[in-house]
Parts: sequence; C-alpha cells; structure tokens
Amino acid sequence: MIPGKETQAEKVNSQKEKYGSFSLFDIEHFLRRILKNWYWLVMMLIIGYSISWVYTKYYAQSIYASSLSLSVSSGTASYFTPSQSVNLIWNNGGNQDGIYLKKMLLSRTHNEFLVKELGLYINYSTKGAIKSTFLDKDDIPVLVEIDKKHLQQTDYPVTLIPRGNNKYEVDLPEDGQSSTLYSYENEGFFTIDPYDKPSNKIVEVGEWYTSPNLRFRLVKNPIIPKINLENVIFKFSTVNNAVNDITSTISVDFDKEINTIMIITKTGYNLNGTVSFLNKSVSELQKKRQADKLIVDKNTNAYLQENLDKIRKKLDSSANVLNYMKTTEKLYDIKDRDEKSLNEIKELETKKADFESKITSLNQIRRMLASQNFDKMISTTAAGFQDGMFTASVTELKDLYLKRREMALIYKPNSEPMIELNKLINDARMNSNNVLKNYYSDYLKEIEKINQKVSTADLDLHAYPEKERKYLDAERGYNMIEATYNSLLTRQNETQLKIAGNQSDISVIDPAKNVGQSAIGPNVRAVKAGIISGLLILPILFILIGEVLDTKIRNIKELLNATKIPLLGVIGKNNNETMLTVLEQPKSSVSEAFRGIRANVRFLSGENEKSKVLLVTSSIGGEGKTYVSINLASVLGLSDKKTILLGMDLRKPKIFGDFKIDNKYGISNYLTGEVEMSQIINKTKIHNLDVATSGPIPPNPSELLMSERNINFIQDLKSMYDFIIIDSPPVGLVADSYELMKYSDANIYVVRHEYTEKYMLKLITEKYHNREVENLGLVYNDYNSTQGYGYGYGYGYGYGYGYFDEDKNYKEPLLIRIRNKVRDIFNKK
Repeated sequence: MIPGKETQAEKVNSQKEKYGSFSLFDIEHFLRRILKNWYWLVMMLIIGYSISWVYTKYYAQSIYASSLSLSVSSGTASYFTPSQSVNLIWNNGGNQDGIYLKKMLLSRTHNEFLVKELGLYINYSTKGAIKSTFLDKDDIPVLVEIDKKHLQQTDYPVTLIPRGNNKYEVDLPEDGQSSTLYSYENEGFFTIDPYDKPSNKIVEVGEWYTSPNLRFRLVKNPIIPKINLENVIFKFSTVNNAVNDITSTISVDFDKEINTIMIITKTGYNLNGTVSFLNKSVSELQKKRQADKLIVDKNTNAYLQENLDKIRKKLDSSANVLNYMKTTEKLYDIKDRDEKSLNEIKELETKKADFESKITSLNQIRRMLASQNFDKMISTTAAGFQDGMFTASVTELKDLYLKRREMALIYKPNSEPMIELNKLINDARMNSNNVLKNYYSDYLKEIEKINQKVSTADLDLHAYPEKERKYLDAERGYNMIEATYNSLLTRQNETQLKIAGNQSDISVIDPAKNVGQSAIGPNVRAVKAGIISGLLILPILFILIGEVLDTKIRNIKELLNATKIPLLGVIGKNNNETMLTVLEQPKSSVSEAFRGIRANVRFLSGENEKSKVLLVTSSIGGEGKTYVSINLASVLGLSDKKTILLGMDLRKPKIFGDFKIDNKYGISNYLTGEVEMSQIINKTKIHNLDVATSGPIPPNPSELLMSERNINFIQDLKSMYDFIIIDSPPVGLVADSYELMKYSDANIYVVRHEYTEKYMLKLITEKYHNREVENLGLVYNDYNSTQGYGYGYGYGYGYGYGYFDEDKNYKEPLLIRIRNKVRDIFNKK
C-alpha cells in the first residue's frame, strides 16, 4: 500500500471508531451554561465592584512622585568625579560625570548618610476609622528623638494621642513586644531578658519615655502643621531597611536632547517627604563633590610644591656648574655648534623629563593606594592623565575599606560576609593597579623611544673635543632639570586655579517642589479591572471545570452527532405524580410528544400491516424506559390500535403499580408454565390497551426471556394485537434486550437528559453501525425546556409549552421571550 493513502475500508473503519465518541469539551453547551448562570456573573460583578470601591476608598495608599533636574559640568574629574574613561565601563561616552553621579545618588553610602541625617529610620503615619495615611515631618506637631545609646525595638507601632498642654499619651500595642532589639550605634541586633508589656504613659514634650524596648522623647516641631491630627503613629526601622526602601524608590534619567542634564525622581506615600528628600540629597551631593575635589586638589598642590622645591635645588646646583664652566673654561662660545642636533636633543630630553615626572607621580599614587591613605591621594592630573576607570575603582575601594571597618565590629574575620567583602576589595585593588600599570608601561615605552632618538642624535656630537662635550653634557642636564621644573610648575598653576575657582559642578535647574501633583498610583482602573475580572472568572472557571469533568448527556445535537442514530422524539419533564401522563394529561405537550414518537416509529418498522413489535430499552435503570413504554402503549391504544404492553424487565418490575394491577401472576409465571396466557393479560382504562406485568422476580430471568416459550409467546401475541410494546431490561446492565431485539420490528433506546453517561452509548452505537441492531431510534427523555434553547430537529420544547390546555399556566424562560420578541420585530413587514 502506498504510504499516506487510505483504502475505502480503512476510512469506513476509522469512521466507525468515531461513533459513540463524544468530544471532551462542547463549546456550545459551555456558552449556554454561562448564559443559564448569568445571575452568578451579575452577582460577581456587583461584589467585585464593591470590593474594588472599598479598597480604593479606604485601603489603597496613594503614591506620589516629585522630580528634580540638574546640570553636570564636564572636565572636573577627581577620584570622586570621573570624567573621561568612564565610558569604558558604562558605555555612555560624552556623559561620564552624569553616569558617575547617578551611581553616587543611588549608592548606599550617600543614602545611608541621608537616612541618618534626616532621621528617615522613623516612619510617621496617622489612622482614621479604617484607613492609615503616611505623614511627613511637616505634617505632625511633634517629632520623635531617639536615644541611640539605648536598644530600640523596630517595626513596633507606637501611637501618640494628644492630651492637651503639650502632653501626649504613649499608647503601645497589646502584644508584639520583642526581646531582640536594635542598636543604632552598632547597627546590629542584640537580645535582652524577657520583660512584661510596658504600660501606657502620658509624657510632656521634651520628657524622655523609657521602657525595656524603647527610649525616646518628643520634640516640638518648628513647623506648624496645617491639619490637626487625632493621633500620630511612629515606627522605627533599621538603617539598612530604611536605605533599601529609599534606594528602591529613586530613579535617575538623562534628558534625551542634552545628556548632561539629569532628572531625578523619587516616589513615596507622602509628597512633601519626596520633595524634601530630593532637595536634601542633591544639596549634600553638591557639598560632597566640592569638598572631595578640594581635598584632592590641595593634596596635589602640596605634592607638586614639595617636588618643585627639590627640583629647584637641583636646578640651582646645575646652574652653578654651568656658570663655573662658562667662566673658568671659557666654553660659553663653542665654535661650529650643531644647533640642529642640540635643539633636537633638548626637545627630546624635555619630553623625557616630563614622562619621568609623571612616573614619579604614578609611584606616589601607587604608594597611597597600598597604604590605604586616601586622605593624602593626589590627582591623576599630576601623573598626566585622567582615567574614569581608575577614579571609579579608587572610589569603590575607598568605600569598601570603610565598609570593612564597620563590618569588623559585627562579623568575625573568617565569616562569609567578610570573605565576600575581601574578595570585592581585592578585585577593586587589582583593577586600579592594572590601570596604573598600563600608564606606567606606556610612559616607559615613550622614554625608551626618546632614549633611542637621543642616542642617534648624540652620534653627531662625538666629533667635539672632550672639554666642549663636557660643557654640552652639563647644559643638557640643566635643560632636563629646567624642563621638569617647568612641567611641575605648569601642573601646579592648573591645580591652584582649580582651588581658587572651586565651585560645585552640579547646578540645580529645577528643584523638587510641591505644586499639588496628583498621585501616580495605584492604578485604580487596573485594580478595579483586576478585582472584577478575577471574580468574574471564578464562576466561568467553575463552569469550565464542570463542563470538562461532566460525562452526562446534556446536548441533543452532540448526542446525534456522536451516535448518528435517528431521533424519534423528545419528552419533557413529567410533572404528573404517576407515569400515566397520556391518560391523565392527554392535552399536554408531553402527551403530544408521545404522539410524535408514535408517528415516527412507523418509519423504523415500515408501512406493512403486520403486527409491530416495539422494544423499549435504555442503558441503565432510571432513564425512563418504563415511562416511555407505558405512554407509548397508551398513545397507540388511544389511536384505536389494539396494543399490549409487556413488562419483560423481570429483575425490576414496575408497570403494575401505575395501572393498579396485581402482580401476583405475570410473564415470569407464564414462562415457567405455572399459568396460562389469559391469566396474565390485564385490561386497562383504555379499551384497546392490555398489560401483561412481569410477575414475581424469578431466579433465572435471562433463561426465561431467551426460552423458546417466550419466543412463541411473542409470536402468539402478534396474531392478537396490532402493536406489542416490550419494556425490556437495560442493555447497559444485562444482555437480555439484545436477544429480544432479534424478534422486534423497531427498537427504541431511551436517553435521559443530564442522567445518561456518555460512555454508556458506545456499545449500542457500535452495534447499530455494525448492523447487529437494526431499526433503532432514540428518545430523549426528561428534557428541561427552561434551558431556553432547541436542538434543531423540529422536536421539543421551549415553544411548545403554552399551546396545549394543560400548559396554559406555563411561562417561557426569559431568554426565549427575548428571542421571540426580537424575531417579531424583524419579521414585521
């Protein structure tokens, strides 16, 4: 067989395998169930809106943002203000100062200083009936001053309640006191002995409040708050937590058009707090930058002056030697001097002197780094270069050394934090040393090139007499010392100019200001949408899970698509107390449905005039098999057709109860030979309808139904009746009905709405399509018309109720009424 090709037989077999197989998920039924449960969606919508309204009204904390813009001037590099090669690190050439400032603004050192300076480890708030509001220092009448020598409990809310005359009641929480307290001196936690809950106390402004876990006093706020507060709640936090909270709310961006302009933004729960923090942060940064630059420049000036003094002595000594040779040896007027070679040598040796001076400065910087004497560091301009990578690494190294001294008070030398910190220090030291080595190597290479050129030029001077050469060597030595002196003097002048004109290179363009900015968060619309959509999803999710896990038949269309078995009719719910619906409610829609089934059965059994044997079965008990048998027989009897109803479900007899017939003798007795046929046939209220009940439950029902006597019994009845209705056992439990189907003219299979399991139809569907069972039709029982949708086959409900007399009080479902109204509107001419 050619791959990819299917034979006709294979296609048929493949199709047969699909019969009786229901889809895992029925989107149509799923949507109908959602429409049916619309009230849950409405209820969730109302609940979601209510929750979101309460949240945004009473619980959501507004988030504010303030911004500050500043300009950074270039060309002012020091160890703390790099300007040239930082682009190698940050890949942002042209704005190295700004990038470094961004790092400074977000650094732990800078923000830790601000936290301690501004007391930001104390958080203030006030609480109303429901909602808490964060406060700034300008909003409260008194400030809290901590005794840093006393251990304090953090994250412990303390309430201050005004009592008049500058007195406040200190109200402590009912529980939550801890024995683990924080030291603001050592910035670490310590454990004390357990203690009882401190009592509330009224204190005056300026009076110290002392307890085992707290010590503070209230200080009058010099700024008079604009609002009166019923209470003030303050809570201490650790310095580390306060720094982390602040740095997480700061962002630094650069102007897209002018990248030397920085926009610093801070978010927070209080607008005044963000404004004051930004202005203070930039102010301190300006002072620090100016002070750092001044220290380095002063160190550089002192270092250059020291070297100038030394060079000056050498210069004076060299001048004396030169003057002596001029006066005593009369060598000041050498004939035939090679001025070109001498000038070339002078120029080369001047450059050499400059590089040697730079190397001397490099060695000084290296010694300061090795000794960790950062207070004596000189500028890299003294060594003839400005390198942002180096200055950044020195700044990092300085901070790391400072951090190690602080951590040494808390951690042991071999602890994990100290080991990690030492690794960072080694990396920073290596980075700075590598930069110095690179410049050192470059300078040595330049000196080596100069020496080679000098040696070449020096060959032209070998022709001079010894005395004249001696004079020329002395002159060259003087020129080198003079060049070194002039180089150092030039750098000193540059440094002194920087000291004299020392100004901050940070200019504030727009300071942070409270101009009544509206809150930037939370996003109320997003919160509302999230809450409402989340609650709306819940019922849909439950319906979806129920739909996926549901294995019962709930959709007529899906049933017919899966089984491909003809549908004879749909029976609505039986609202009658008995199963005799056709007899007791002949004008109801359910009775009319049975008349429709009577009409459709003839298409299964044909139009011949012979007696027709109709067998009624189902998958299991409880699906309405007996109900359908009784009413179908009643409809046939009322249509002037001589009919008999046989109760052949010998295991679970039912028919006798509704017809009020004594079940003492029945088909089981007849099949065992105990009684005659006439003794088991019972008359009913319907003239043309007889009933043969099943009789007592026999020990061997299958053998009796399959016996020759039973077959003959059915054949004998054919000569006496137009229709024989057999109420047979369910095929999902026993195989008796399959044997009886061999003698029936038409077979009716009852499926009950929302009761019959899908998998139970697999066997009967396969037998039907394999032609093991013929003349088979489905009856859909107990259909709930209030679902408000049809199934597209012309049978059923949703519009039939109300047409018949017994259904005159029936009220159609809302969706059906809406649908009919829309149809009426569009059908109008």
